[in-house]
This record gives sequence, structure tokens and C-alpha cells, in this order.
Amino acid sequence: SVSGLDKEADLVHMEAYTSDGSCQYMTCRAQACYESSRTFPFPGYIEPNSLVVQDEYIVIQVTMSGRAAYYVSYQRGPFVRIKIPKYSLPKDMHILSTDQGQVFAAVQEWNQNDTYNLYISDPHGVYFTLALENVKTTRGLGGNSMIDLYEVAGIKGMLIANRKVENQVKTYITYNKGRDWRLLQAPATDLEGNEIYCVQPFCSLHLQLQMSENPYVSGSITTKNSVPGVIIAIGNMGSELSFNNVGMFISSDAGNTWRQIFDEEHNVWFLDKAGALLAVKQPTVPTRHFWISFDEGRQWTHHIFSAMPLFVDGVLVEPGMENQILTFFGHFSDRSEWQLIKIDYKSLFTKRCAEGDYQTWHLHNQGEPCVMGQKQIFIKRRPGNYCMMGKDTRVLSAEPCICRAHDFECDYGYERRGDGNCLPAFWFNPSTVSRSCSQGQNYFNSTGYRKVAANNCTKGVKEMYTARKQQCPNRPPRGLHLTTRDNTLKTNMGSNVTFTVQLEEGDSMRTNIQLDFGDGTTVSYSNLSWTGEGIRHVYHSTGIFRVTAIAENSLGTDSNSLYLHVTSPVEHVQLLSPFVVIKNKEVNLTALVWPSHFRTLTYFWWLGNNTEPMITLESSVSYVFPAEGTYTVTVQVSSSNLILQDTKQIVVQEYFKSLLLSFSPNLDEANPDIPEWRHDVGRIIKKAVLQ
Repeated sequence: SVSGLDKEADLVHMEAYTSDGSCQYMTCRAQACYESSRTFPFPGYIEPNSLVVQDEYIVIQVTMSGRAAYYVSYQRGPFVRIKIPKYSLPKDMHILSTDQGQVFAAVQEWNQNDTYNLYISDPHGVYFTLALENVKTTRGLGGNSMIDLYEVAGIKGMLIANRKVENQVKTYITYNKGRDWRLLQAPATDLEGNEIYCVQPFCSLHLQLQMSENPYVSGSITTKNSVPGVIIAIGNMGSELSFNNVGMFISSDAGNTWRQIFDEEHNVWFLDKAGALLAVKQPTVPTRHFWISFDEGRQWTHHIFSAMPLFVDGVLVEPGMENQILTFFGHFSDRSEWQLIKIDYKSLFTKRCAEGDYQTWHLHNQGEPCVMGQKQIFIKRRPGNYCMMGKDTRVLSAEPCICRAHDFECDYGYERRGDGNCLPAFWFNPSTVSRSCSQGQNYFNSTGYRKVAANNCTKGVKEMYTARKQQCPNRPPRGLHLTTRDNTLKTNMGSNVTFTVQLEEGDSMRTNIQLDFGDGTTVSYSNLSWTGEGIRHVYHSTGIFRVTAIAENSLGTDSNSLYLHVTSPVEHVQLLSPFVVIKNKEVNLTALVWPSHFRTLTYFWWLGNNTEPMITLESSVSYVFPAEGTYTVTVQVSSSNLILQDTKQIVVQEYFKSLLLSFSPNLDEANPDIPEWRHDVGRIIKKAVLQ
């Protein structure tokens, strides 16, 4: 459960499977998960392993007409279908984050294989807009897709991503949650102080963005909330991301400028409330040394922690103001036991930091002081001071900025053009946004822009770009959708089937809904709200039923239909055919099925010496036998996963004479009504007639 959103502290959200393997979203209390107390918040089946419960949002996936569709519940409200640009046609979706009042998702579209597009939602998680195309993915140890996207800790709205551009992977950075992206500026000099000639867009810095699955190593990139602005990562300089000739790079000013700190891969940890840095070589080779820096990686002091070289598998940095303890763990060789080495590094500090040991740092984006709509000033330790911090880097002040164009992103259905303006996409009609609201209510008419979530700007162009409240117009019903709850068109006789009705346009509160089930039963509702839980019905006979929904208000009507197949298991089939027929004369063959079905079964007729069956939906066929002889006739009846059959032999003659036989009534008392009994009785009768 999520505190503040779920009513019970022990509420469990789960995927539950039915006896036929279908999956449903179910909730119940952990201590009382009885059948009577279980609830199913989404009225239908969902795709297995698709349930995501994070913060205010619940996201599920369903398949509709062979396509993936996604639904979201905001603050435990009703589920609403997620709106992604019309022709995205997603194959897969990963929810990356739900903090800061919106959903950040990676979507693999119909034409993508090894990349995903990043989308960002409105506060309700319904309307998504494109943030970045073609983000690189890698395969995790479990075979799952890992999106090359990193959220920088301590700086709101700052993200780093690896994007595939013309078969090259390049690293990009954003300071406003994906509204604008740019390449990383390469260091000006190398480790020896020599000038580096690396000019954008032909050359830039590229970073590896893999998070470590081992909590005791740093991974290829690391940041920390307690030291905003410091980013340490493995990377390379050039035209694209490479895993050769890599080094360690650091930024002390939130990605604006970078310096190289090592020419080999290292694990780097933050010490002393992130005021100091600890570096150890990657565990591919053993080492006895570690390095510590007190000036954000400009200078490093060398220390020995082991008499013998150790393969370092991890380092535990113990938290707390008074704890300056490092624990190294690893092994001397592949055959040796685990080794633990504890180090107290308190002696490296000369004193506890005083006010004069700190300095201010202004967050900026290439000189622009307004980042996410505010100017932020942080206090952090002066580089090179060997004093013990004892407290986190903190924000000294945060002042709102005047709203400007870069504080707003394109709204759903709009695309940014070359001049920077947001205009409707070719598939989007802005007037459709108002079509689902009720007369007398209000809706927000989009200007084509929406404020970047968690942006704190004020005044300026805010009023010009903000959606305007307008009264809902009255419209005739349009876009009536009729489906079954599980999106299938087949059900069993006697079972509950639930129909759902949705209306794209029209006043849902003043539109009458009528549903004709096709079996002589019709129901009517005064408005669409009464159908929210679905409309249930039970069919008591098999067949194909045309189900029709009609929506009507004072301005017009709309309708939609579906054809529902109602079946029941076939228990017995009997082929009715004459024993003797005349050559070249049409004969009728009939399959009797119990229980009876109407046009919901498939019949396969194997007639004479034909190698291919005749396939029909009817239980009777006519056939002409062209020559004399004895023929075998077989009928197979297909129902769901079951196939039953019956076989008869027919004698074809040029001419025959029928004899009318009579039997005593008590013969039926011994008739078990199976083919073998009829065959044996017929054999006896035939023998008697021939005599």
C-alpha cells in the first residue's frame, strides 16, 4: 500500500490469475484476503506482469484488437486510457519515474527494436508528450531492457540520456525535464594539461549510464542528493559513445563543464556527507591502494589499505556524523576466502568545518541562472579544505523566476516546429478535447503549451501559455465504443458476460444508452454514468448474437454493434445417413450434436475417397456418389479445443429395393444409443433378411 492514498495500511495490489489463465488486477488486505473482501478496480483482464503501482499512479496494460493499450488510475480514481500520440502504436512501455507529480515513461514504438522514446505526462498521468526520441537500451542480467537514462540526484529536472542518432549513440543532457536537450561539452584539457580539440557537434563527451546491480560499487555513473552538482561517470570523448579508450570524468557544476580525473575505470564513493571522494580501481585487477580527494577530484592523495593486492568487490561507507569508517571486502585470488578490511579515515581531517570553510555555488545552465523556473544558490565546502563537514550541502536560497517560453513544453497533440512554436499535429483536432464534457460544466482549452511539471516560475508569459477555462458545448453523441470487459467475442452459455460502453463525444450525463443483447433482451440507461461498472448479461442458448448499443440525446444518435459467439462444450455427435443409396443421386447427411448448437461449430466432412474435407458451418450437407461400392463417411465437429467425430459406411448401388421392417417396442429398452449397438443389431437383421 501507499501511505495517504490507500485506505488500509496492509492493502496489497496484485495480479490474480483465473482458472483459464487470464490475469486481473486485484486488491485485498494482507491479513484478510477472503474472496468476499477482494476487489477488482479495473473492469477487465490485463496483460500479465503489467501492473505498476507507484506513488499516486497505477498503470496497467491490456490488448485491444491486437494492439497494446495502457490505462492509468490517478490517486486511486477510475482508470482512464493513456493518451500517447496517435501513431506511436506502442509495443512496450516502461514506467521510469512517477515523482514530481507526473509519469516519465519509455515507449518502444512499432518501428523500433533497440531504442525507446521518452514520454512525459500531465499531472494526472493521462496525456503524454514526446521528450526524447531513440534512447539507447541495453540488456540486463535477467534479459530485461535497461533504458540508458539517468536522473541526476539533487538537481530537480536534470536528466542525462544516450540517444541513437544516425547509427551513432551520443550523450545528451536536459535541465528542464526533457523540454530541451544538448550535447555534453568535452573537457578543455587532458590529464597532463594538454589542450583538447573537441568541437560540437562533431565531438563531445559521452557517458556510460549503467546503474550498478551491486549496492557496494558505484556503477558507471554516480551522483548524490547531499552534493548537488557533482557528477562522476565513465566515458569517452569523440563523435559517439565508445567502450574503448574510456576514462573517469567529473563535473562540479551540474554538467556545464567536465574534467578528466583518471584514464582508467574506477569505482568512486562519496565520503563525509559527500565532501570528499574515494576512488578504487575496478575489480578486474587486484590493488593495494585507494585515492581520496577533498577538492572535487582536482587533486588525489594516495593511500595503502592492504599489504597484499586485493580484488575489491565492494566498499561499505558507514553513515553518521561521527563515523568515518570504510569497510573494504574482496578476495586475494579466485580460490581465497572473503577478506574484510576496516579503515578509520578520521585522521585525514584537520578540524570540523566552520562557516568560513564554506562557499556558495549558483546552479546554472550554460550561464542561464533560471533552472526549472527558479534561481538556486547552494552552500558547499571550499575545495581543498581538510575539515569535517558533518552536514549536507544545502540550499541557501531559491528565488522564483519570471516565466519564459522555455518553462513550457508542447501540450498533448501539439508538436514543436522549427521556429520553436507548438502547433497541432496532423492527426490531432484541438476541438476534440471539449467533446467528452457535460453541458453546464467547464473544460480547459489548451493553448498548445503546458508548464513543465515541478517548474516554479511565476507571472511573465504564464497567463498567455496556460490553458483557459471554457464552458462545455452541447454535442450529439459520436464515437460510441462497445466491447466486452475482457475484449473477447466469445463466451460460454450460462456464464456472465460484461459489456462496456464508452463515448468519445457528447454529453455523457444527458445521453440515453440502450443495449440490445440480440436474444430478445434490451436494457436502457438514462446516462452513461450508470454503465461505469459494465453491463452484465447471461445467455441461455448457443449461437451468434448481434449486440447493439445506441446513444441518443436531443442533438442526435450514434450506434455500434458487435457479434458475440455463445458456445457450450459438445458432449456427443451422431452422423445420420442412409445405409444404401443410389449412384449419382443426391443424398443428405446430417450431424446431430448434443447439446444443440446454432452456427457456432465447424463441421469437417470426409466423404468417400476424397483427401480433403468439406468444411461447413451447417450441420447438414448433400453429396452425390459417382460409382457403386462401399464408402466410408466421417464427420468431425470442432468446438473450442475439442473435436468429436462419428463414422458411417454407405453402400452405393445402381438399384436397390427397400423393405419396411417393424420391431417390437421393447427393443428400445435395451438400446444404449451408441454406434456399436446399432451396428451389431443391424448385422443380425441383415443376416436374417439374407436367409
